[in-house]
Amino acid sequence: MDGFINFLKPPGMTSHDAVGLVRRVLHEKHVGHAGTLDPGAAGVLPIAVGKAARLIEYLDNVSKSYRAEMLLGVETDSGDDTGKATEWAEDFEMPDIQKVEGVFKAFTGSIVQVPPAHSAIKINGRRACDLLRQGIKVDIPSRQVEIHSLRLLEKDDKKRTLLFDVDCSKGTYVRSLCQDMGQALGIPSTMSFLVRTAVGKFQLSEAVSVEELQELGDGALLNPEKYIGHIRRYNINPKRRNAFCNGLS
Repeated sequence: MDGFINFLKPPGMTSHDAVGLVRRVLHEKHVGHAGTLDPGAAGVLPIAVGKAARLIEYLDNVSKSYRAEMLLGVETDSGDDTGKATEWAEDFEMPDIQKVEGVFKAFTGSIVQVPPAHSAIKINGRRACDLLRQGIKVDIPSRQVEIHSLRLLEKDDKKRTLLFDVDCSKGTYVRSLCQDMGQALGIPSTMSFLVRTAVGKFQLSEAVSVEELQELGDGALLNPEKYIGHIRRYNINPKRRNAFCNGLS
C-alpha cells in the first residue's frame, strides 16, 4: 500500500494527528507528511504512505499557496488571533487600496522574516512552542524566503481586514508576513484566517476530507509520479537495475 494522499486538514487538527488518522484508516505504519500546517489552519496537507514515505523530502522545496486574512488593529505574541494581544490601535484609518498594494509589492520577491516563536521550529533539537510553554525564552534567527506573488482579494473597512492570496517558498510563515506588512502600514496586525490552497501540484480542489478519507480508504492513494515530476528523471539500463538499487555505481 504505497502512494500520496492529498489530505484536507480541518482547523483544530495537528499535522501529527492527520498522520495518525491515516495510519488508523489504512492500517499502515509507514506514514508521514510534507510541510507542517498549524493546528488552527486548514487546507492541503500532502501525506505519504508506505514506500512513498521515502519521497517526502522531494516535496520539501516545492512552492506553497495560501489564502489568508489579515486583521488590522491588533498584534499578538503568536502572530495569529489565537495568541495574546501585545499591541493595539483602536483609532486608526484603514489604508486605501493603493497603499496596501504598494506594501504588497514591497513584500514580493526575496524578503527576510523572523518566524513566530509559537511554532514547531527546532531550537537545539526542541520545538520553540514547547520551550515557550515551559517559560523558556527563545531567540529565533531571521531567514530569507521568497514571496512569488501577493494578490489582494478584498479590503473590508468595517471588519478591518485584508483578504489575500500568496504564493511563496518553503519556510515562509504567513503569520510573520501579516505582522511585518502591518508594521509597514503603520498598524499593528495579525493573521485571522489561513487556508493552504496548494503544495506543488497538490491542489485544494482535489483534497479529500476526513469523511472522504474514511469512505475511500486506500482508494484515496495517488500515484506519486505526478507530484514529483520536478525531479530529474534517469532511465537505467534494466541489466543494471539491481546494482543501482543496491547502491553500486
